[in-house]
Amino acid sequence: MPSKKGIPLHVHLWMLFGSIILMVGALTCGVNYLVTKEAVETATADATRRIGEEMFDEVEELLAPAQTAVKLVRYSSLATAQNLQQRMARLALAREALESAPVLQALYIGYADGAFFYVRPLRTDADRALFRAPANAAYVVRSVERDGPVPIGRLEFFDAELANIWTVDDAGFARRFDPRQRGWYQAAFGSNALVRTDPYVFFTNQNVGVTLAFRTPDQKAVVGGDFGLETLGLMLAKKKATANTMLALLDHSGKVLGIDSRLPDSFNAPDTFRTDLLAAPADYGVPVLTALAATITPDAPLPGGATLTVGGERWYTTTNMISVAPGTPVYLLSAIPENELLAGARRQALTGMALTIGIVLLSMPWLWLAARRIAKPLGTLADGLAGIRNFDFDQPLSVRTRIREVVALATATEQMRKTIRHFLIIVQAIAAEGRLEQLLPVLLRKTLDEAEGKAGLFLLMDGDDLVVAAAQDRHGSDIAGELPRMALDRALPLIRSTAGQTHPQCAALTGDELGAAGLGALAVGKTSHAVAIPLVNQQHELQGLMLVLRETPMDAAQLAFVGTLSTLFAGAIEVRELASAQRALFDAFIRLLGDAIDAKSPHTAGHCSRVPELVKMLAQAACDARDGPYQSFSMSTTEWEALHVAAWLHDCGKVTTPEYIIDKGTKLETLCDRIHEVRMRFEVLKREAEIRCLRGVIAGEDAAIATARLEREQRELDDEFAFVAACNQGGESMDAARKERLHRIAARSWARTLDDRLGLSQEELARKTKSAPVALPVQEPLLADKPEHLVGRTAREAIAPDNPWGFRREAPTYRYHRGELHNLMVGRGTLCEEERFEIEDHIVQTQIMLSRLPFPKHLRQVPEIAGNHHEKMDGTGYPRQLRREEMSPLARMMAIADIFEALTAADRPYKKAKTLSESIGIMSRAAAQQQIDPELFELFLKSGVYMQYGQRFMHEEQMDAVDIDRYVRGPASIEKQAT
Repeated sequence: MPSKKGIPLHVHLWMLFGSIILMVGALTCGVNYLVTKEAVETATADATRRIGEEMFDEVEELLAPAQTAVKLVRYSSLATAQNLQQRMARLALAREALESAPVLQALYIGYADGAFFYVRPLRTDADRALFRAPANAAYVVRSVERDGPVPIGRLEFFDAELANIWTVDDAGFARRFDPRQRGWYQAAFGSNALVRTDPYVFFTNQNVGVTLAFRTPDQKAVVGGDFGLETLGLMLAKKKATANTMLALLDHSGKVLGIDSRLPDSFNAPDTFRTDLLAAPADYGVPVLTALAATITPDAPLPGGATLTVGGERWYTTTNMISVAPGTPVYLLSAIPENELLAGARRQALTGMALTIGIVLLSMPWLWLAARRIAKPLGTLADGLAGIRNFDFDQPLSVRTRIREVVALATATEQMRKTIRHFLIIVQAIAAEGRLEQLLPVLLRKTLDEAEGKAGLFLLMDGDDLVVAAAQDRHGSDIAGELPRMALDRALPLIRSTAGQTHPQCAALTGDELGAAGLGALAVGKTSHAVAIPLVNQQHELQGLMLVLRETPMDAAQLAFVGTLSTLFAGAIEVRELASAQRALFDAFIRLLGDAIDAKSPHTAGHCSRVPELVKMLAQAACDARDGPYQSFSMSTTEWEALHVAAWLHDCGKVTTPEYIIDKGTKLETLCDRIHEVRMRFEVLKREAEIRCLRGVIAGEDAAIATARLEREQRELDDEFAFVAACNQGGESMDAARKERLHRIAARSWARTLDDRLGLSQEELARKTKSAPVALPVQEPLLADKPEHLVGRTAREAIAPDNPWGFRREAPTYRYHRGELHNLMVGRGTLCEEERFEIEDHIVQTQIMLSRLPFPKHLRQVPEIAGNHHEKMDGTGYPRQLRREEMSPLARMMAIADIFEALTAADRPYKKAKTLSESIGIMSRAAAQQQIDPELFELFLKSGVYMQYGQRFMHEEQMDAVDIDRYVRGPASIEKQAT
């Protein structure tokens, strides 16, 4: 919102114009005042002229030695020297000339070839400070030589004996100064006599003074000398203002050197004035002189101009110091009566101010109207700029005014609006397109529009080659596929040159040149005006180039705009390349994890790579559906990416599941199959039966009876072991009779004579210590569930009821139960309750692991898709017991893909792969029981996804015929078929 602070422009203009009129009036009054004052001062012109003539004579007396010195050097060998070495050899001559004329500040020679030789004594610290000279420097020599294409300047410092102290390069002075262009040189070169210039500012030290110059007889040089007027100028400027003006000269001790001889008798000058003896100011009886002289204090600044009130009368006074010789200052005192000098001037000033104020008051209304008329176009521009500030670039800016600057401002503002609008359109186009291959044609079209190009192409670097990423001919057709890949060293010279630069370059290209480079389709005439725009990233690496072809050359404004666009395009390309590389790295990482899970166990080999393919097939079928529940289903690019990631990571939690549980082939198997330990116990029992037989025979028992009993016992033990081994395989269900027999077998005992606490790991030994040791030998049951078989669950492994993931799982008391009877009693399969829980826990770990990953916003659905594929539609699944309406369609698709892949997988060593018909039959029953989504299952069948998957991943012998009509006639028929 525009600020309301400040004063409107028309008020500023009104006040400005009024002030100008007022100032003009005041200036006019001031001029009249000065004119009046000058008229008054004319009355004393004779006396002032006499003072000036006397001072002029003094100046002439001072200049006489200086003129003589210049004339002598004019005839010397220094003026005819040909080079700097010869001039430096005659430096002593210049020193003698300067010493003979102390009034000279410097002595110098300007030569006809542009050379310059300048010598100046450094008499004071101020002189040395002017040239930054060393403390012991007595002379400075400044020279300019023009023997070569570049003038050579040098600044040299010498002591009193002309020994060189320091030499400084003075190239800047040499480039700026040419003596032939100076007034003193030109004046003297055109005259045969000595030339004295008017006062001017010296080039070498910026002081004010007069130059004495004389041309050499051979007309090849001009000799000059500088005479400063710093103090003499004050003396020459003094004029007698009125008849009662007081003028006096005082020496450094405050004595009166001279005083105006035509002062009125009222001043009562003493006799010492007439006898020319110096007297003190008080001796003259002139109060204003006495008061003014008292203001002069040695070693203190002079008061300069001041107003004094003496005897009730005000005086205008001035005090100036004139140095007629070094160290001998002379003070010039002036006092003018105020009333006498300014009376008329004040009357005229007051009259002029009154007239000026009247004019201002009369012109105020007209100034107000004019100011408003001038300010109105600027107000319109301010409103337009406020619209630009609010990002409203649709309203053009137009003002009507005859003020050229305002018209220029309006034109520049309108161009700025268009430029910003076009720039934002391009930025929006870049932001809207995420894929590089689709972005580049858009960038090319926008660039051609803004640069008024007829054709162009977008090239990207690929090693040392340039690849055409986008191209447009003069008809607007995309011809990227028609243009060849080109090596950078064989590309157009314009492209090669631009590749090594960081800014756009222009050139004219003929059709033949474009044709020879394979770019003839881009020609827009016999001669095309081309602009090559390099795209350079933040690492100053060339990413590519754009080539824009026009019918006319590109102006500077358009070239600057496309140069700015190139920076924007380079950043956009770099960002998308980085994003693409990150996506590729992330995709490779999730594939690596999936492959690692598959490689971890032969039971899951290929599962993590096949499920993504199957679920994508089913998702695509849902997108392609034209009727049914999924006829309006669609997926965005980001949703496809989320499904891809989730499918590859859906079993990532299996990395935490022990291999011996995943690969458990028998009930007693842990890291090894403990059936071997059980077999050894049976062997021990058989040996004990044989020992008892032999002992009976020795004791006198009938050998035949003892042998028959032994054979019977051993056959019984063999049968019982065979039964235990069959139970261990888990091929048959354990009914009550089998469990009862297993208990009877377990009740057999065997003798252990060795300590079972020896050679154990620390973990197992800790479990052993939960029960007290027994004395050996000891009789132990053949099969048993011992305390050391129980592995507890730590607090970290427990799932709290209020866990943040919403898991609803009843965990078994123990994490592992390795009891022999406990495992052999498993009803079906090989996994006990604890091990099955551990297997199922992989989905819990999957969700926990995925929830901890900082997924970007568009991938935040990944944990839900990946972690719910073991849920069932009726809420009996795990780990969160979700129902169908609580799951996304993609999560329900994952469940179907996971089950179908598991049923048809031919690389599972623990089961035989099922055929298509068997798998479809099992899944149809699951659909009827609301374990999987019936609508998705029907889509799975009707779309042919099952067949498409089977042809890609299933063996030929599994591909039997499937009558899908049995399963797609509606849920009622499916339920009937299932029963």
